[in-house]
Amino acid sequence: MSDWTSGYVADIGYTYGYYKELNPLRMRLAMINAGITPPDFTKGATGCELGFGQGLSTAIHAAASPVQWFGNDFLPSQAGFAQSLVQASGAQAQLSDESFAQYLARDDLPKFDFICLHGVWTWVSEENRQLIVAFIRKNLKVGGVVYVSYNTQIGWAQIMPLRRLLVQHVQRMGSAGWGSSYKINQALQFAKKLMKTNPLHATANSQVGPKAEELIGQDPHYLAHEYFNRDWHPMDFADMAEYMANTKLEYASTANYLDLIEAINLTQEQMTLLAEIPDTALRENTRDFCVDKKFRKDYWVNGAINLTQLQVLENLRTERVVMTKPRGTISLVLEGALGVADLAADVYDPILDYLADYQPRTLGELEQAMARHEKIGLQEIVQALFIFIHRGEIQSAQADSVIEQVLPRTQALNNFFIDRARGSADIAFLASPVTGGGIEATRFQQLFIKGYRDGCESALALAHYVWMILEPMGEGVMKMGLILQSEDENIAELTQRAEDFLRRDLAMYQGLRLV
Repeated sequence: MSDWTSGYVADIGYTYGYYKELNPLRMRLAMINAGITPPDFTKGATGCELGFGQGLSTAIHAAASPVQWFGNDFLPSQAGFAQSLVQASGAQAQLSDESFAQYLARDDLPKFDFICLHGVWTWVSEENRQLIVAFIRKNLKVGGVVYVSYNTQIGWAQIMPLRRLLVQHVQRMGSAGWGSSYKINQALQFAKKLMKTNPLHATANSQVGPKAEELIGQDPHYLAHEYFNRDWHPMDFADMAEYMANTKLEYASTANYLDLIEAINLTQEQMTLLAEIPDTALRENTRDFCVDKKFRKDYWVNGAINLTQLQVLENLRTERVVMTKPRGTISLVLEGALGVADLAADVYDPILDYLADYQPRTLGELEQAMARHEKIGLQEIVQALFIFIHRGEIQSAQADSVIEQVLPRTQALNNFFIDRARGSADIAFLASPVTGGGIEATRFQQLFIKGYRDGCESALALAHYVWMILEPMGEGVMKMGLILQSEDENIAELTQRAEDFLRRDLAMYQGLRLV
C-alpha cells in the first residue's frame, strides 16, 4: 500500500491560525516601497493558497475581498472544514484535497495573480518542492506575486540536531498504535529529561536549551506539523532564489515589514557592508547571518513593472490604512534584532491619534494631517506603517465600494465563527470587510459582540448573557490559570472583561464592520 501522506503528519489536525501575510492587499505597500507595480486586486483577480491547513486564512480572504480564491491541502479533514467555512460565507472559493502532483495536472485552474505558501516549503520533500515550482511556472500570471515563508538554515543550524533527535524518538520509541499527539508529548518529556543532564551540545550551542523549553510548552497540534514531518528542510535565501529562478521569479521584498527598518536590526558597519554587495542572494544571506534570521517571509514577482520615483510617491499617497488594535494597547516600545528601542512619541503618537477613530485613511490624508508637525513627512509615515502593520496594529484598507460589496459575506462568516464560539475557543479571528482579512477576536470578545448585537449594552448585562452560555455546559472563566467555580466569581470576572470590551474594543470592532 502506498503512503498517501508522503511522510506528512496526517492523524492530527493543524491549528486554526490566521496569517495576515496571506492577505494580498497587504503586499501592496511592500511592492510600492520596492518600486514595483503591485497587482490590481479589485477586478477579476485570482489567488491560490497551497497547503492551507484548516483553511482559515483562505476562507476569510475569500469572504472579505473581491479576489476569487482557490486552494489545496491534501488532508481531507482540513479541506472539508475549509469548505464548510466557504459555504458559510457564501463565497465562491474552490478548495480541494489533492496531492501537489494531482493539483499540478489540473487543466481547469485560472492563471493566478497571487500564489501563497505559509511554511509549507520547509515541510515537504524535494519531489514536492519541484512540483510546487512547476505549479508556479504553469499557473502564475505575468506580473503576479508569490508569497513564501520558510525556515532558514542560518537561524536553525544549532537547533536541527535537537529536532532530529525528537523525530527519532517518535519514530523509534512510539508504538504504531499511539497517535501523533501522544508520541510527541513523550518525545518532549524525553527532551526535558535530557536537558536536565546538562548535555555538552546544549552547553556549546546556547539556543538549544531555550528552544527545548519552548517546545515543551507548545500545542502538539502545532508541533506535529511544524517539526515532526518526515521531511524538514530549512534553507538559505540563495538556495530559495535558485528555485524561484526556475519559475522566472525575481525577489521583490521581504514581507516581514520590520526588516525594512535597518536601524533597529543592523549596526552601521553591517549596513555599510551590505551596501557593498551587488548580488541580491549573497546580500540577503549575509543580512540573515547578521541578524540570525530563523524564518523568512518573502514576496517574489513574475515580470516586475518598475515604478518611477514620482509614481512611487503617487501610489503611496493613495494607499488606505486603518487601525486594527485598540489605540490604548499600542506601545511605542519596539524590539528589533539589535534589542529594544523607544519610538519617538512626538512622531508616532500624532499618527496613531489620527487613526484612532478606526476609519480608513489614505497616506495622503495622513500626510496632510501631519503637515503641522515638522518631524512627520511621508517618509516617517511609511516607516511608522512598517512598524505597526508588522505588529498587526494597523492594516491596509479596501475601497469603500469593495467594503460594501463583501460585507454580506463577512457578516455570514462571522456569524458562523461567533456561533461556534459558544462552545469552542479554537477560532480567535473574525473577517473584516474593511481590511479584506482577519482581525483578532477572542472567544469572549466574540460572545460580547453577539450579546451587544442582541441588545446587551451594559457590562453587567453582557456578563450575564455570556454566563448563560457557559453555565449550562459546566464551563467557567479561567483567571490566573485557575477556573473560577462560583457564579458570583464568574459574573464578576465576566463583568470586568465586558467593561474592557465596551471601553476599549467596541469602537474598533464597529469601525472594522464586525458589529
